[in-house]
Amino acid sequence: MFNKIIVANRGAIASRIIRALREMNIRSVAVYSEADEGAPYLEHADEAYAIGPATARDSYLNQDIFIDLIQQTRADGLHPGYGFLAENADFARRVQENGATFIGPSASWIDAMGHKTRARELAEKNGLPVGKGSPILSNDPVLMRKYAEEIGYPVLIKPAAGGGGIGMLVAKDPDELTVMAEKASSLAMRGFSNAEIYLEHYLQRPRHIEFQLLGDKSGRVRHLFDRDCSLQRRHQKIIEEARAPAADHGKTDALAQHLAETFSRLGYDNIGTVETLMSQAGDFHFLEMNTRLQVEHGVTESITGIDLVRAQIQSAAGMLLDDILPAEITATGHAIEARVYAEDSRRFLPSSGELKVYRPPQGIRVETGYAEGQKVTPYYDPMLAKVIAHGTTRNEAIEKLLCALEEFEIEGVKTNLDALRILLTAEEFQAGDVHTGLVPEVMARNATSTKATAGVA
Repeated sequence: MFNKIIVANRGAIASRIIRALREMNIRSVAVYSEADEGAPYLEHADEAYAIGPATARDSYLNQDIFIDLIQQTRADGLHPGYGFLAENADFARRVQENGATFIGPSASWIDAMGHKTRARELAEKNGLPVGKGSPILSNDPVLMRKYAEEIGYPVLIKPAAGGGGIGMLVAKDPDELTVMAEKASSLAMRGFSNAEIYLEHYLQRPRHIEFQLLGDKSGRVRHLFDRDCSLQRRHQKIIEEARAPAADHGKTDALAQHLAETFSRLGYDNIGTVETLMSQAGDFHFLEMNTRLQVEHGVTESITGIDLVRAQIQSAAGMLLDDILPAEITATGHAIEARVYAEDSRRFLPSSGELKVYRPPQGIRVETGYAEGQKVTPYYDPMLAKVIAHGTTRNEAIEKLLCALEEFEIEGVKTNLDALRILLTAEEFQAGDVHTGLVPEVMARNATSTKATAGVA
């Protein structure tokens, strides 16, 4: 097992990893930029080091800082968390070359799954369900229109090297395709330093269902069921649950097992999540594989009782799945997670400022990187906390989550707390009738209703 691990991240995920390391009696090394000086997660680490200015490229994305820190602290492991350098294959290689273990899949797997079209090709080659799509396309409008016609409008234009919904745009016809492709390519270049784009068929009102996998160094892989992450704004998740509600779990279990067997055969070697879209007809379409811990890992932990961060670290240390996981993994009850953001929920735009009041609810799982008096800056993702409720039934989990969000006191920045409550009480969500376009539909309906009520008053 490891002696000392650098946590190459910040906020809620840094706090989560440090907690797991403390429970495993492994020393932790935290890092912080100028913007995160005094952040609560630093108090719980065994060591903490300043790594530079607030801007991510000069701190959390600066590979040289972490390589130097490996030598300085004599750490034998580095956990990247999620975001920042978590899916950077070159960084993973450099960590390994400098005598520490990168706690995640091997660099070759990060490479293989990090490029979306190559990942699609690998999935298709191995019998996984893949929807219609194109290869990498240049900005040749004739070629793009040719593939778009073959795929069928509307089409989704996606960056080949991206993630997080950045640069994803929809085109409904050939004229719109030309404009949107140029815009998507520009966004991809700015976000990922790679302007490559490709096309996929745009599914109407699909569900976003993903599958949690865990592998070991022998290449064996097991699954830990499914999650539904359909409630999104700007292609980014805000409410996730396990298991997928109102779904045919016989079908999701069969796909989960097929994924585990496929990636076992291919030799996948650590944590990973396969993301799919499920059409209204119930067909699955492979999207991508995230070669890292997911933000929403907590809902899977809640229903299985398995600490995924601990399991990921054990796997990276060379332990086999037989020693990490129980012989039979069962799913008990239902879990729902709400991401609390500092943002104006009318337009879902980030909000910055000092947290004059910040009092998370008690008696429920809350993961956060903030404390009262701390500033929310514009430099990073504006997520303040994750609130995770587990219940015997889905309805019980929803009620617990609603009560917790009602108790959450935040002043000093705008938040999406009201929006989360509106979504959780929406008729469609209560019935499990979810899809990736539900958030704007519910919020638009609520805004119309609010205006109408105000007009009557």
